[in-house]
Amino acid sequence: MPPLVLNPSDAEIRRALAECRRIAVVGLSPDPARPSHDVARYMQQHGYQIIPVNPKEERILGERCYPDLAAIPGPVEIVDVFRRSEHLAPIAAQAVAKGAKVLWMQQGVVNAQAARVAEQAGLLVVQDSCLKIEHARLLP
Repeated sequence: MPPLVLNPSDAEIRRALAECRRIAVVGLSPDPARPSHDVARYMQQHGYQIIPVNPKEERILGERCYPDLAAIPGPVEIVDVFRRSEHLAPIAAQAVAKGAKVLWMQQGVVNAQAARVAEQAGLLVVQDSCLKIEHARLLP
């Protein structure tokens, strides 16, 4: 049975999506058939700046790729993660160090330790939830 996840309220998520416009997508795939690509493209089409984090690629969706969060110049507001749950702890630490406001773990991604690290640093944490679906639902 998957762990119980208590995500922020719809109002908190709606506010974050309305205020935060710069999204680092960790694990963004160049393959248009992959969910990460679809979600990032959707957010890009809705006016968000997408910053791909993928050490194997140079550009995705017309944007320069970075090997990790620390390599991204300037601030990052949302860190949207498309990596397996066991890889989340160092990503959460990088998100905190980068000064992100939101750590978003996509559907199927849950990590209590990473969530604690991010929450203790004041980040809004969303687990096991699709950024695209929530955006479409809360900001139609």
